[in-house]
Amino acid sequence: MIEEIKRCIAVLSGGGTIIYPTDTVWGLGCDATQGKAVDKVFEIKGRQKTKSLILLLDSMDKLERYVDEVPAIAWDLLEQVDTPLTIIYPGARNLAPNVIAPDGSIAIRIVREDFCRQLIARFNKPLVSTSANFSGDPSPVSFKKIHPEFLKKADYVVNWNREVIRTMKPSAIMKIALNGEIELIRP
Repeated sequence: MIEEIKRCIAVLSGGGTIIYPTDTVWGLGCDATQGKAVDKVFEIKGRQKTKSLILLLDSMDKLERYVDEVPAIAWDLLEQVDTPLTIIYPGARNLAPNVIAPDGSIAIRIVREDFCRQLIARFNKPLVSTSANFSGDPSPVSFKKIHPEFLKKADYVVNWNREVIRTMKPSAIMKIALNGEIELIRP
């Protein structure tokens, strides 16, 4: 696993894209602080740049690096939740401008999957995470479900846990305002 992580970090540091296992489905990702890398993700997916992306972090402790203020209710939810949860926070910062939504918000999920968590911890930056599929196609729950043409478009494809079939669906998504108001986007 460590060698795969080192390969990923080399690609990510150079502005490249990777296809990798996440805590939900196989994902397409890049360094969320490099605008050109984020552009590559949109291009590979065939996704409109007006659609938001999700970022992954390995630890709640790193949230405040990328969000002006974390609403108190978010800390409680993150400590209690036992399934993948993406929270949309207001006031994104220290990220590539093209990864931040037009209203200044950013969607972030704290991962628990071992490979992904270790990769992000060692890289020490958030990763963009969008499902490893062309826009409009089903999300791949296993490596075998990724379209062969899609695999050719990324700079690196992780060779780890390819045989595992994910039982998780895409994460729940909620938007939390600074006043604690919650809007459920995806159950």
